[in-house]
Amino acid sequence: MMKNKLRIAVITTDQALAGNLVIRLQSKGHQGLPLTKLSSVLGFVYSDPPDLVIVDLTAPGDATGSIIRNLKGDSYFSTIPVIGLINGSEAEAFAWKECPLDDFVFAPIKYAELFFRINLSMQRIQRVLDNNPLTRLPGNTSIQRAVENALGKPMAVCYIDINHFKPYNDVYGFSHGDEVLRMLARVMCNAVKESGGGFSGHIGGDDFVFIVPVTRAETVCKTIIDNFSLIAADLFEERDKSNGFYIATNRKGEEEKFPLLSIAIAVVPTETPKLDHYGKVAEMAAELKKLAKKSNASCYVVDQRKI
Repeated sequence: MMKNKLRIAVITTDQALAGNLVIRLQSKGHQGLPLTKLSSVLGFVYSDPPDLVIVDLTAPGDATGSIIRNLKGDSYFSTIPVIGLINGSEAEAFAWKECPLDDFVFAPIKYAELFFRINLSMQRIQRVLDNNPLTRLPGNTSIQRAVENALGKPMAVCYIDINHFKPYNDVYGFSHGDEVLRMLARVMCNAVKESGGGFSGHIGGDDFVFIVPVTRAETVCKTIIDNFSLIAADLFEERDKSNGFYIATNRKGEEEKFPLLSIAIAVVPTETPKLDHYGKVAEMAAELKKLAKKSNASCYVVDQRKI
């Protein structure tokens, strides 16, 4: 169900247009976020993603088109609907493939139509995408498709699992647990992006996956582990942090000391004939994760089998 109040970014260098759009959006109960300095748009979106973006494409140049391509090329932010404002006289010659919009309106704006487009864009994105509602990362359908596309290629499918996540949830509460998941999602996405790009997804719960060229897999794993380790200690109270463990009830109903949060990563190279479908990749990853989870510290295990 679409929430009533949306945070909508307005990207344009036209101050008057930005002001008018913000006022109109506010009249419908939405929060308009004017972004008139194009050089800071991506930084703003990356730090505090809006629910929807309206972008002015009537001005000359490709600066706004480049912003859209960056957003739509990113696993985490590609789900944000983008509505473009274009000149009606330029519609036939508009470079649609170079500017991946979700919808558009013609200038001058007919606001009744714009609000219909906003509602339809939000309904469409919720209907057709399987993204995880917490992390906004692609879910199982997209993950399966991405894994199948990697089969037979020099890629690596890497599965991440948080060690002892359930007892952490039990002790610190679901809101803290959700924050851990969101944080790991961002750490993973940033590491993948900084390495040169790839696919990032959220299977569900504390299970994540990323796909990168096999030559970059271990570097990305190390980056994720290093960055997660820097943040993980701050997810605990001072007493637990100084002790290096926290006390929670285990599955037998007994109190037990659990180490601070760490992650296990299973790395499955896909350029091998033995991996001919998605299920085999998941099966192999489960074996590798068992090995990785034997350590109390964050670590990754790479499948070295060649046949």
